[in-house]
Amino acid sequence: MPKLLTPQQIDFFHQQGYVPKVRVMSAQQALAIRERLEEYERQSGGPLKGSLRHKTHLLFTSLNDLVRQEKIVDAIEDLYGENILCWTTNFFIKEGNDSKFVSWHQDSTYWGLSKPDVVTAWVALSESNESNGAMQVVPGTHLADQIPHRDTFSENNLLTRGQEVAVDIDPAQAVSLSLEPGEMSLHHVRLIHGSPPNTSNKRRIGFAIRYIPTYVRQVEGDDSATLVRGVDTFNTFEHEPRPTRDFQPEFVALHDEIARRSAAILYKGTGVNSYNEDASKLKRPQAS
Repeated sequence: MPKLLTPQQIDFFHQQGYVPKVRVMSAQQALAIRERLEEYERQSGGPLKGSLRHKTHLLFTSLNDLVRQEKIVDAIEDLYGENILCWTTNFFIKEGNDSKFVSWHQDSTYWGLSKPDVVTAWVALSESNESNGAMQVVPGTHLADQIPHRDTFSENNLLTRGQEVAVDIDPAQAVSLSLEPGEMSLHHVRLIHGSPPNTSNKRRIGFAIRYIPTYVRQVEGDDSATLVRGVDTFNTFEHEPRPTRDFQPEFVALHDEIARRSAAILYKGTGVNSYNEDASKLKRPQAS
């Protein structure tokens, strides 16, 4: 018997590639996580950027708790079984009246994982709606194999390489996933999705948690993950420890090393070596 998702939601995920809206915590709990993030941003002098937007659960205890949150992990177990790793986390933050966007893409393109048995829990820490650039998905596209992508390195694209599918997408087929703070959506690693700019005055904050069953391997380099449920009898990922306070010096050093290794996989072949480099300055491919 499923732990959180209904049989209908499970069938919908397998057929359409996503689950649109699941409440996993209260709006007040989501606000507390957001306030801690924004307190750090005020103290550090600006919005979270560069490598700090990746694997951030190694730096904030509240986010490390979130990747292990029972309801979220229950939903992942309903889809992929009880032995689960959190492979990575990513902040997708759009400021008010922000030109930043996410192009149509499949998550699986540069991740280097051995199987497409990967699901993202996209957790809303603010409202996420059509006015502020909510994620849009193209239902059923996860049933296709890996689609060719092209790298744009657009400075306004929130993706690492500005990657976009090298096929035409009909926007009329897309579905916008509106969420309230404390809700999440789920999507398959091969589902085509993206999001437009934020045309509102309000900040949009999403925290994407990427989960894999323990049998999935990294085939492009050394990698690490956090075991959030069950046992890992495969041990192909280095297991990440759990911080006991925010920005512990040893965890800052660990995060730097893990981010470096992760960037080497995601930026492979581009000449970029770090999330903190300005990839937009690379020579863009000529239009064909």
